[in-house]
Amino acid sequence: MVNHQTISQSTAHLSAEDLAALRRHLHEQRQFRQEQLLHLAGPVSSRTEDRLQRAAAQIEVRVKLAATARMVLADVEAALERLDDGSYGACHLCRRPIDRQRLMIVPQCRYCARCQRVKEAIP
Repeated sequence: MVNHQTISQSTAHLSAEDLAALRRHLHEQRQFRQEQLLHLAGPVSSRTEDRLQRAAAQIEVRVKLAATARMVLADVEAALERLDDGSYGACHLCRRPIDRQRLMIVPQCRYCARCQRVKEAIP
């Protein structure tokens, strides 16, 4: 159930236009990552034995790109869920609002800049 007080607290620093633009951007990112994963799942072209080594390298690159695409897609899906449940825009650690400009650059981010630095500093 969506708590309207939570929605107004976590997104108070974002206008309706901001939220609409962020939602569009997240949907575009989701579509891009889904298409990227479909493309990466396709066959690697290797017609001669001389290309076997290059094909192996292509497979390795595709595996790494697919892993990254799946990770970003999961982050985008989670951000869309937060938009729907009203928790979007609040830092997962400190619960303070994430800066509007940070969200506009990385709309799927989960942490404010301070908490992100702290999280990255932990080994």
